[in-house]
Amino acid sequence: MKQYIYSALCIAGALSLVSCDDYLETSSPSVVDADFVFSNPTTARGAMDGAYETWRDAAQNSFFGDGLYYAADIAGSDIERHPEAFTNQPGRHYPECFYQNGTYTGSYNLLSYLKEGGVYDKGFAVVGKANSIITAMEAASNFDDIVTNATEPSPLSQMYGEAVAMRATAYRELIKYWGDVPFSDTFGEVAMGITSRDSIYDKIIADLVKVEPLMYPVGSIPGVDGTKKNYFSRTYVDGLIGRLCLEAGGFQTRRTDLGSDFYKDGEGNVLTFEKLGKDHNNATYTRRSDWKKLYEMAKTYFKKAIDNPGSAKFYTTDPRPADKTGRKYDNPYQYFFQQMHEADAVYADESIYEYAMQQGGGNDGRPYSFGRPSSGGSKNAFPCKSYGQGRINPAYYYGVFAPNDKRRDVSVCVTGSDGKGNEKLISFKGGSKADAGGLTLNKWDECRQAQPWVAAQRKSGINGPYMRMAEMYLGYAEACAATGDDANALSALRTVRERSFKAGEAKTDEFVAKVGADAYLSSSECAQWPALYRAIIEERGFEFAGEGDRRWTLIRTGLIGGAIHRVKDMTKKMLDGLKANGYYAFDNGNVISNYIWTKSVDAKATHGFRLTAECTDTSDPVLYPGWRGQNDDWAAFGCKYSGTATPNLAIKGLFNYIAPGSAEAAALENDGYKKVDWAVNISEQEYYTNLFLDYDYVSAPIYLWPFTPNTISTGGFTNGYGFKNE
Repeated sequence: MKQYIYSALCIAGALSLVSCDDYLETSSPSVVDADFVFSNPTTARGAMDGAYETWRDAAQNSFFGDGLYYAADIAGSDIERHPEAFTNQPGRHYPECFYQNGTYTGSYNLLSYLKEGGVYDKGFAVVGKANSIITAMEAASNFDDIVTNATEPSPLSQMYGEAVAMRATAYRELIKYWGDVPFSDTFGEVAMGITSRDSIYDKIIADLVKVEPLMYPVGSIPGVDGTKKNYFSRTYVDGLIGRLCLEAGGFQTRRTDLGSDFYKDGEGNVLTFEKLGKDHNNATYTRRSDWKKLYEMAKTYFKKAIDNPGSAKFYTTDPRPADKTGRKYDNPYQYFFQQMHEADAVYADESIYEYAMQQGGGNDGRPYSFGRPSSGGSKNAFPCKSYGQGRINPAYYYGVFAPNDKRRDVSVCVTGSDGKGNEKLISFKGGSKADAGGLTLNKWDECRQAQPWVAAQRKSGINGPYMRMAEMYLGYAEACAATGDDANALSALRTVRERSFKAGEAKTDEFVAKVGADAYLSSSECAQWPALYRAIIEERGFEFAGEGDRRWTLIRTGLIGGAIHRVKDMTKKMLDGLKANGYYAFDNGNVISNYIWTKSVDAKATHGFRLTAECTDTSDPVLYPGWRGQNDDWAAFGCKYSGTATPNLAIKGLFNYIAPGSAEAAALENDGYKKVDWAVNISEQEYYTNLFLDYDYVSAPIYLWPFTPNTISTGGFTNGYGFKNE
């Protein structure tokens, strides 16, 4: 929620006005005097601020907020799904289900979620602006003093490192979505044709390793407010190296139509690969034979971030006291998300990097696209319309999430807002907002903002969280487990897992054993990894549920087939049980039923507040499950509660079966509760059949995006993976 980065310096604009076309197709010389720009930190910071704004725009509007993240990242795993019917939104659902096992690639509308001048071009605009700064700085007469011969950080070496990190970050996102892309690391150099992603990975990792010692940890960058985390730091670079190494060493779908010598490392050596599954659609699913070397590097740099986190803090207990209403906080995981709901000047303590958004401006994807939904109007609603693109598979919520895991209710909610200050149960019918779409992501909620923005939708101003400490611990745990360092892997896993349970309830060893015994996660494709490794990846799913991480993590680890096979089979058993008995009991003790009972109440009158917090008392229908309700006082913002004084929802039977017509049901109805449809609205077609439609669990998954016609015609390459070229 921080102010956009603007610079009053003309030099910033000069270095920033580099379009994608300029970068890819011309050799325009720099118009900036490098010695002037990089002679002092003030002018150099002006140049960097201009580049940061380009990255922020690309991140929010193209990659994460309302870009491809919106269309694919947020769904397409065993956890997340799209809310609307498959037939209503095929452009979203086909990429989600690997283009119907790759058979739909030939007819996929190239411009369905890709526009000329869109995501791809904006990604390369970031690369171009980073290159303009890097090239200019390398041409400066003082470059050797700043970087080449330097032995410790300085303000100028820090900014050189920021530019290198920006380029690497942009290439990471481009590779994630397109695989092999054009590459250039010199401003003005024409980038034609595509380069092996492995070569790009190696080069950008090597660049980051060189600049890392010459940068400052987050919170200590000279000339930057220490509370701000919208600048790339040494801590960020350590985490980015770790990320890139895991991704470069992981499984990826590669083209088979580019020749046997296309895939090369950073030094030009032809790589060999280990393969999973079967080739399909002119693609193969492989990882580099030297992947362990990359995992060892990941281990090193994740540990650097853990040991030297700067101002980033990983809380194992909730630092918040009970507030004046009596509301109790006991969830350090939720505290991370709550901090992003505070004022524009507040960054989450656990964050290493956030891209900044400003309340009242921009086009904010949180919570409109990825938060708790609202059926309010586009303006002057309480809260305004929130679409709720990110939804959660019911089998995962009920059957995989442990009931006592504090992350469950923070991550997932069964209610939204009606837009008039009232809590609303979300139907499992296909649709959007709080009217339909099923279980919703709960991590971002305008009801929880210190000052909610009710004047217009998409203006909440909640920052984009791009890197945080939990990932450092789980990345380190993964790298350790993959390389045989079980002791450190288990220790790091415990650090993350145990903060999300009451003392003694995490039972990490039992959790590892349970994952190891899971038939789906122990299948032939998954058995390449030991139980501890698979448990760490499962833990990562709980930690980042609904944040768009799960899909990519399952793909790079080769666990995607087992995970989606599990959730599909769990869903089918659930649906069959509901049809036969009216309920289904999962192995973890949760029960989902066709019907539940709800009643409108005023939690402020009974509990002292309307916006609920942590609750472990399963007998309290108003507070359990936790982290829902409504803003404590929408009336202060002008809301009349639609003439009612009961904005909260009490819920009975959410996790236990109440038989319709039973004495228990009659007693509830006598107490003012109403029987309402719940799981009876879960469509087999939408929640089971169309989930990863036609995927056979072993074919190379087609998850990448096609290049647009203009990109193909000007770039000197063709589409792969079965995508059309015109």
